[in-house]
Order: sequence, then structure tokens, then C-alpha cells
Amino acid sequence: MRPGRPAASGPASSDTPSSSPTSSASSAASSAPSSSSSAPSGGTAPAEKPPADNGLCKAGDVSLSLRDNGAGAGSMYRSLLIKNTSGKPCTIQGFPGVSYVGGENGTQIGEAAQRDGAKGAPVKLAPGQTAAADVQFAQVRNFEPAACKPTPVKGLRVYLPQETASKFVPLDGLGCAGTNLPGKQLGVKTVHKA
Repeated sequence: MRPGRPAASGPASSDTPSSSPTSSASSAASSAPSSSSSAPSGGTAPAEKPPADNGLCKAGDVSLSLRDNGAGAGSMYRSLLIKNTSGKPCTIQGFPGVSYVGGENGTQIGEAAQRDGAKGAPVKLAPGQTAAADVQFAQVRNFEPAACKPTPVKGLRVYLPQETASKFVPLDGLGCAGTNLPGKQLGVKTVHKA
């Protein structure tokens, strides 16, 4: 019971959301100006309000595909191509989230891709234009089977940078379900112009 005594932090966090003076204050402070300025000023605030997506590329704005870039040093390299299929320009910057998925329900297989290198500059995509992120796929057979736990994969789950909705890219093969690998099974670089 004594070790469970830190439950005081549990009730405090439970009390915080219900009373939430600090979070209410900060959210009220950040939302009050926009709410109060949009209500009283009417025409001025909505004109100045940025679009809900801030011009960022969303999952629904793009199609994804893979292009082989060769192999070397126990890995296969492919470009993840991100094509703007919407009717408006959008901007993308940073690292996509990439992981293997399998099974009938899209269960993640192993660890997500590790980021390689520095975050790049924003890439503005007009409708029909394409950006790319280079992905490294380690050869599963490079790892000890006991550590790797080779598992069939059906494709990749991809999250665009700063996006919470994912897309699926079909790719049959093997991935490592083991999470204690001596190296990475997937690596991803920042988005760049294709």
C-alpha cells in the first residue's frame, strides 16, 4: 500500500483535469484570444485565421509509392514517394513515421524506422508534384533468427510528418518482430524534393 502511495500523484492528475486551473488557464489563455477576437471582430479574425491544416500535407492529400534505389552493405534502399493528389498546394517537412505491418489487422511488426540525419527544409508540393524520403530496409537474414523473429509483412504503415492519420503502402516480405536487434531493421531520412 505504501508503494502505491504515489497514487497521490494519480488523484492529483485526476483532480487536475476536473479542476484543471493550470491547463484551463493556459488553454483559456490561448483559446480565449482567438475565441473572443473572432466573436467580437467578426470579419477581421476569420480573415486572419490560418486554414485548419496550416497548409501541411495530410494523409488524404497524398498518394504513396515505393521506388527501388538499389542495395548495399546488407540493406535495400527505396524512396518513399509522396505525391500531392489534392487540388491545392501543401507543405511537408521532416521525417515520416514508417513501420512494417502484417496480419489481417495491420499489426506493427518490430520497431518503427529510426531517423537518419538532420531534418530538412520544408518542401512545398503543388498539385501533382512529388517529394521523397529515403528508406533503408535491412536484410532480415542479417540478424540471428532468435533475436529477429522473422515475420511475414504485408506492407508499411506511414505517417506523414506532423500528421496523425496513416497510409498503407503494400510491400510483401519479412520483417523482424523482435525488438532487441543489434541494429535497425528500418531507417528513414528526411523528406526532400524528388
